[in-house]
Amino acid sequence: MTSEGRGPPIPAALNVVLLASALGACAACLWVATHAETWTVRLLAAVAFSFVNNTVFSLLHEATHGVLHPVRWVNDGLGRLAATLFPTSFTMQRAFHLNHHRHNRTHLEQFDYFRPGDNRLLKRAQWYSILSGLYWLFVPVGAVAFALVPGLLHRLRGTGTRYGEQTGADAYLGRLEAAPGAAIRWEVLLAVAVQAGLAVALELSVTGQALCYAAFAVNWSGLQYADHAWSPLHVRDGAWDLRVAAPVRWLFLNYHYHRAHHRHPQVPWLHLGHYVDPDVPRPSFLRVWLSMWRGPRPLPAATLPAATLEER
Repeated sequence: MTSEGRGPPIPAALNVVLLASALGACAACLWVATHAETWTVRLLAAVAFSFVNNTVFSLLHEATHGVLHPVRWVNDGLGRLAATLFPTSFTMQRAFHLNHHRHNRTHLEQFDYFRPGDNRLLKRAQWYSILSGLYWLFVPVGAVAFALVPGLLHRLRGTGTRYGEQTGADAYLGRLEAAPGAAIRWEVLLAVAVQAGLAVALELSVTGQALCYAAFAVNWSGLQYADHAWSPLHVRDGAWDLRVAAPVRWLFLNYHYHRAHHRHPQVPWLHLGHYVDPDVPRPSFLRVWLSMWRGPRPLPAATLPAATLEER
């Protein structure tokens, strides 16, 4: 852990304050999106929710790496709380995310390129589900499905099929099958209880909640691949330190410094700026995001040997 002298200190107190503040701001946005008299104010509340819930997600991301708080049980407890606003299971999120660090930009995570033998329709469907925010929906629905029917994962993995390899489903769902199912089930139950509690306490409407989460889905989902699209096919270097307006970067807790994060995953968000390499290109988030709408590209022939070497 970084708190034990092997890296920058974890800003534990600041993280707790930020999590409490962001959770409160999320609740306020949900309330306004339901109870405001005009649609303009409701939409503005949904946009605001899409940003402050990304603050919550960034803190969840810190917890998956064990750098939200130096005390392990506190770190995991805060991570479970943050996961309820996504909503998802903390254990499931950690399994998926740490797997992402192992497979980043290998053949399992080259959604931006058409590889030889790829099903192009499936590739495009994956790609535009990311850009449209549909990708977010798979997470809470998948968490509930796994909690209710654990055996469903084996059928969805597509082991030994092109679908299973191209989508990464075999590797990722296979990893999840080894995760503690009981922990995932009670974390999903916790998320359902928190979401239901918010709905009852704040008298939320389905429309208000849907507006907020639709805005969050698009905002969150787009960034999840904009910080990797067209980057080098390398496990650690295959990400961008994106340029974005400072207030947005603050709300996302330096999440846009994604190359620095992949190279130094145990460095807390507060210190990531010190690990950004000034000699490496830093494209703007907007430029990368707009380029993504043109769809996946053919895999450059010159990169194929390097990619194959990295996968080994």
